Amino acid sequence: MHYTKKWLTLVGVLTVLAFVLAACPAQPAGQPQIVEVTREVEKIVEKEVVKEVEVTKEVEVEKIVEVSAEDYTTPHPILSDIVVRQAIAQCINRDELIASVYPYVADDVKSTLRMDTFLPKSHWAYSGGYTDYAYDPAAAMASLEAAGWVDADGDGIREKDGNPLSLKFTTTTAQFRQTWAAVAEQNLKGCGIQIIRLHTPASWWFGDSTGLSRRDFELGAFAWVGQTNPSGRTLYACNQIPLPSNNWEGQNYMGWCNEEASRAIVAGNNTLDRAERIAAYDTVQKHFSADMVSLPLFQRAEAEAWSTNLLNFRPDPTEYTSANSWEWELADGGDTMVVGFSQEPSTMFSLIASAAVQRQIAQMSQGILSTQYSYDYQPVMQDGLSTLEAGLATNEMVEVKAGDMVYNVDGEPEELAAGTKIIVDGETVEYDGSSAVMLPQLVVTYKIKPFTWSDGTPASVGDMELSYQIDCDKTSGAVSYITCDAMQGVEFGPEMQAVVTYVPGYQDPTYFLSPIGVYPSHQVLGDGRNLADVPAAEWATLPEIAEKPLSAGPFVITNWVKGERIEMDVNPYFEPAPKVQKVIVVIVQDTNQAVAQLLAGDLDYLERATLGGGAEVQTVIDAAAEGKVNVEIIPSPTWEHIDMNLYTK
Repeated sequence: MHYTKKWLTLVGVLTVLAFVLAACPAQPAGQPQIVEVTREVEKIVEKEVVKEVEVTKEVEVEKIVEVSAEDYTTPHPILSDIVVRQAIAQCINRDELIASVYPYVADDVKSTLRMDTFLPKSHWAYSGGYTDYAYDPAAAMASLEAAGWVDADGDGIREKDGNPLSLKFTTTTAQFRQTWAAVAEQNLKGCGIQIIRLHTPASWWFGDSTGLSRRDFELGAFAWVGQTNPSGRTLYACNQIPLPSNNWEGQNYMGWCNEEASRAIVAGNNTLDRAERIAAYDTVQKHFSADMVSLPLFQRAEAEAWSTNLLNFRPDPTEYTSANSWEWELADGGDTMVVGFSQEPSTMFSLIASAAVQRQIAQMSQGILSTQYSYDYQPVMQDGLSTLEAGLATNEMVEVKAGDMVYNVDGEPEELAAGTKIIVDGETVEYDGSSAVMLPQLVVTYKIKPFTWSDGTPASVGDMELSYQIDCDKTSGAVSYITCDAMQGVEFGPEMQAVVTYVPGYQDPTYFLSPIGVYPSHQVLGDGRNLADVPAAEWATLPEIAEKPLSAGPFVITNWVKGERIEMDVNPYFEPAPKVQKVIVVIVQDTNQAVAQLLAGDLDYLERATLGGGAEVQTVIDAAAEGKVNVEIIPSPTWEHIDMNLYTK
């Protein structure tokens, strides 16, 4: 029931997930090589050579130990050549890749899915003007010829110095990737570049000690999920290249070390000034695209479909369509909306749940502090973003010494002691155990607009205090306590505000989003207890929390028939007053059935995941062409790319 739970990430750590698409609309062209991967452990044999040196008075014995070079520090014989990397980019027709997995995407929409750097073009940190590798096989082949890569024996594969231009291409067994990889293989073959496709189990490819994490690939394909806060330090900084010597820490799987780009990505994650961050990310993206170490292919396509009778429906790549539910309106004057979901929440206690379906129903039935439309932030219940520029935050330098709590380089509070790694002036340093160090300390004032709960009780600062008390209680079952642990102290009031002093060194770029929400501290439960008196460990089992919570949002849950539907009536105290008086969420697990109900007028819209990305999308596109429904193809934050490993064992 936490109306405002903010899901924060560690400082400088990109919260990114590699996704495997289980089903897809098209079949692969060609037979990929499906491999069962077993890990081979190579033994490093140290050769000891004893050299005897004869002299007049004594004999010296000099031991010379020969040790092989560290894995992945030897330049790759092919991929270390930028001409080859750029040719690979120019030889792949990204529009053909998109068409292979999304046959329903129109040509004019494909350009919205293509990427030229690691940020979508609509992102606030994207400045544009970067090197774009348009499909141009003729130019690619000319560059390869000039660099000495020629097909001397006429077998269709280029060679240089006797080495064929042949690379292993590793990715998952997902049908989706088999499909587009087959197209890429044919594209590259046309340029005289051979790739040997290895489709491995996702458990190996994304394993903790296999696949990507051990840089066991030449060309490797997977997906990142972009975030409103771009982060990226672990992906692109020089000190984030996984190696045996650093215990494989980091996600810079390419082994890319561009010093200027590395300094910029660190700087971009160690300043709270938006203009400075934009400038830093601009520098990184310029080098990223010019060096061509990772080829962004396309953003995945997601489809939204809704009735022509539904007005003010707002599809967006980074925000749920439920975020503006109070603005929904039915053109025919109806007062009840019916929405199709394929799943239902496990609980409405947001503190312990993170599923998308739960978030969407919570937005409608509980409220929301802020939104994330178009890769940016907008306040809703929060009374303005608590930025430095707005005068609601300070970030002064303070002196810390041994024994003080600080925020370490791993994004965790730690007692400062010898060996503690902290970020000082944008650089990682190891504390010497005795000297005083200056670190920035954030103090932020968060305000929530006055509102009235769905039972008619005005909100109070006690509601914010209860939120902090429960969310930061280690017995509550919360998904994470990262933000709570970063708080050095909190002062509440007057009115609906909290002043949070963070541990020195805590510099989260989303510091301006309130980590403190509201719970109805006045609520009396069915067993006679006051909600504020109930231990945090019991909250997950309370029906007033898990099933029918009081609401600060536009609607309130009035009936929940598990496995069938969730009914929400309008919150009479919500402002501005919603135009729809009732929302019914029906659970329809079969996509074909859900689409049929939409086309029949029984549903007003399908939740994005319910519609999916399969053949059913073409059905709604055809219906939209006849004016029966509305449909929009949205570039997903999830984007496919090919990493190029610059080094080899």
